Amino acid sequence: MAYNFSDFKNESKNTEDWLGKEFSQIHTGVATPALLDGIQVEIYGSKMAISHVASISIEDSRTLRISPWDKSQLKEIERVIVSANLGLGTSVDDNGMRVSFPPLTTERREQLAKIVRAKFEEARIRIRTSREDVWDDIQTKEKAGVMPEDEKFRNKDELQKLVDEANNKLETLTEKKERELMG
Repeated sequence: MAYNFSDFKNESKNTEDWLGKEFSQIHTGVATPALLDGIQVEIYGSKMAISHVASISIEDSRTLRISPWDKSQLKEIERVIVSANLGLGTSVDDNGMRVSFPPLTTERREQLAKIVRAKFEEARIRIRTSREDVWDDIQTKEKAGVMPEDEKFRNKDELQKLVDEANNKLETLTEKKERELMG
């Protein structure tokens, strides 16, 4: 009886997606609209993502242009960006607002690298927890007589291959983000 690892594979994929999203919100000194994804602005009594109330475009490698569809909302958008404390500069003009990404100092790069490593470790813990859940389930099935002992160890080996594969993907994402940070 082959064990169904689809739940583990889904959990691994979800963890990889989560880590990628977390990394997209860590700015590397290069303008990226994804950094603003986590910022909510209150407009007409409800909270919305900035991308839902304005167009966001890249002016150059260090500057985003935000053009709200309702110009009266410009001050509120500026306020939430400043209060998000991302270290971004803002300037308002007739056409909307510019969000500038300052160059990263060596100290800030090191701080961000620590955050990247912490997120990576959190993702590895998620994978480890999923592995333990699957291993417990395999052992329970073997004890209940549903699965023979040799099949249990084959499934354990297969599980370890899946864990190694998931960890390698997480490591690749982390190394890529660290290279971006260190320039």
